[in-house]
Amino acid sequence: MPPYDPSAFPPFAVTVDLVVLTVRKHALCALVVRRGEAPFQGKWALPGGFVRPDEDLSTAAARELTEETGLCAHTPEAPATANGAHLEQLATYGDPDRDPRMRVVSVAHLALAPDLPAPRAGGDARHARWSPVEELLGTTAGGRRTELPAEPLAFDHGTILGDGVERARSKIEYSSLATAFCPPEFTVGELRRVYEAVWGVVLDPRNFHRKVTGTPGFLVPTGGTTTRQGGRPAQLFRAGGATLLNPPMLRPEV
Repeated sequence: MPPYDPSAFPPFAVTVDLVVLTVRKHALCALVVRRGEAPFQGKWALPGGFVRPDEDLSTAAARELTEETGLCAHTPEAPATANGAHLEQLATYGDPDRDPRMRVVSVAHLALAPDLPAPRAGGDARHARWSPVEELLGTTAGGRRTELPAEPLAFDHGTILGDGVERARSKIEYSSLATAFCPPEFTVGELRRVYEAVWGVVLDPRNFHRKVTGTPGFLVPTGGTTTRQGGRPAQLFRAGGATLLNPPMLRPEV
C-alpha cells in the first residue's frame, strides 16, 4: 500500500457558525452580525469564525458564543445559570462553492438562552442585532414561507438559520429544551410564552398548565412565587431532570 501523501489532497478550512436564538418581546429572535470584511462585506450573517489549530469543534463553538454574547455554554445535564446557554451541534455544511475564498466546511451549532440584552459586535462584525426569525427567513411565525427575505443572509446562512429554527421548533415537542429559553426560575406562563414564540401559535393557558405540570420530571416547584408578570402571585418552577417528555408536547397545526 503506497504511503499517505497529504499534498495529494487539497487543503480546506473548518469554521463554526452559530444559530443563537432567544425570545425577545414575545418573538423568536436570532443573533446576526453585519460583516465588516470581504466576502459579503456589509451583509448580515450568523456569528462564527474559523476553528483554531489547537481547538476541537465544541471548544471553538463555545469560544465564539462567549465572544459574541458573553454567555458560557453548558450541557443539558448541568444546572441552569444566569449567564449560561444551551449549546449543541446542529449540522455540517460543505458545498464546495459556499465560500468564495476557498473550500470551507462549516459545523453549525445551535445556542438557546433566555431573553438576552443588546449584543456586542466583535471580530470582523461591525454591527450586531437581534432580528425576528420570520423577517430573516421570509416566513410566518409558524414557519410557512411568505416571500423572499428583504436582505438575504451571507453565504448559506439562510439555510443554516432555517435548519436551526426547525430543530428548536421540533425538539421542544419531545424534550425539555424550551426551559433553555427561561431563567433558572420561571412561571408556567413564562414557559407558555416561549412555546408560543417558538411555534408561532397561541396556546390555551389552562390546557398548557395541565400538560406541563402533569408531565413527569418536566418541572419542579421551587417553593417560591413572583408577581413580575402582574396580577396574583404565580408559582415558580425550575427545570426537572427529564430530558425526554412523555407524553410529548405536540405542536398545533398552523
